[in-house]
Amino acid sequence: MGNELSACWVIFSFSFLVALSGAMSPGPLLTYTIIKSASTKQRGYLTGLWVIIGHALLESVIIIFLLLGFSFILKHQMVVRGIGIVGGIILIFFGISVIRDVMLKKISADFAAVSQNSSSGRGLDNPVFGGIMVSLSNPYWWVWWATIGIAFMIQFDISFASWTKLLAFFLGHEAGDLAWYLLVSTLSFFGLRKLNPKVYSGILLGCGVFMAVFGLYLGISPFFQKL
Repeated sequence: MGNELSACWVIFSFSFLVALSGAMSPGPLLTYTIIKSASTKQRGYLTGLWVIIGHALLESVIIIFLLLGFSFILKHQMVVRGIGIVGGIILIFFGISVIRDVMLKKISADFAAVSQNSSSGRGLDNPVFGGIMVSLSNPYWWVWWATIGIAFMIQFDISFASWTKLLAFFLGHEAGDLAWYLLVSTLSFFGLRKLNPKVYSGILLGCGVFMAVFGLYLGISPFFQKL
């Protein structure tokens, strides 16, 4: 029993650190979290929690598929390219929506919320749903799971046969994501609200531009790489 608990703690710790290092890298999910946290009227500091809940739901599904032996699908070049195109379009649309709202001054000047006429939240207004969709839109998230993720699972013998190891791996991974994204949403909600309205709008404009450009990058980059 002691050895099993020790092994689970090791798996949890390594899974936490690997997930944390990945979560801290700039990307569309991080940008989406900043935008939603800063533009949410009440309890925006919890946006990171809701985003990661959606993200975790999706990752629980992909872990099951990987354990069932479907990792080869995620490595298929046409699959990654398809995800890149569709995901790129989603991110470009969201980024342009944010840019348009800022330019048309639909962002609330008191930092309390995006106005009811704002279009930046359409389709991704719910952060749980947004966490799922933005994660789905990133082909490199799929590639990470088909390479680093599955390698980690093999290294630590993660399987349905050992549910304690599987649970430690999953909880450690999601805890790493949650630790960073909850910090980001808290800082975004409380920090951006104290900024000058022009600075606040400028930050959201920069996030929107980044989201649109990153979406364009995700859409075309898989065609220039051998996966």
